[in-house]
Amino acid sequence: MEKTENRVLLRKLWVVALGMFGFGFLMVPFYNKICEVTGINSGDAQVLAKNTQVDASRTITLEFDANVDAKLPWKFTPVQKSISLHPGEMVQVLYEVENQTDRDITGQAVPSYGPQLAAQYVKKIECFCFTGQTLKAREKRRMPVMLVMDPALPREVNTVTLSYTFFVMPGADKAAQGGKPAANG
Repeated sequence: MEKTENRVLLRKLWVVALGMFGFGFLMVPFYNKICEVTGINSGDAQVLAKNTQVDASRTITLEFDANVDAKLPWKFTPVQKSISLHPGEMVQVLYEVENQTDRDITGQAVPSYGPQLAAQYVKKIECFCFTGQTLKAREKRRMPVMLVMDPALPREVNTVTLSYTFFVMPGADKAAQGGKPAANG
């Protein structure tokens, strides 16, 4: 009787473990699909603010943050911590990323904004977050973000934080190595 209960419990544990693995594996593609359906963070759908005239009467501080998921052995930092800009002004900022392993790895950056309402006013023209980024072993590169802060940003918002978190892109390591399982590192 006890062996049967242990087997049932072990099966349930396996089902939960496989479910958790499956969720983790599908998280980035699921996020991308949600973005595609809702139109959020879609590189093809990014458009300039309708009013592209610069509002020189206002100055916004744009702060930059960079994070990396614990499973991704990369170093990721903004080149500048912050800049000042006028709404409607196009700016380019750089982030630096480095693969700290001896193997190629592909990651996907996911943006977030503070305050959250700023997301609808940051119009990205070019961004490394639109596609997965494959870094060769020990590769270091600078990646640009070109954006415009929509002049319709509420006047009470004087500081916006643009934050990116890089995650391992599921299955990309395996594909990069010609179908061989990626080595742990």
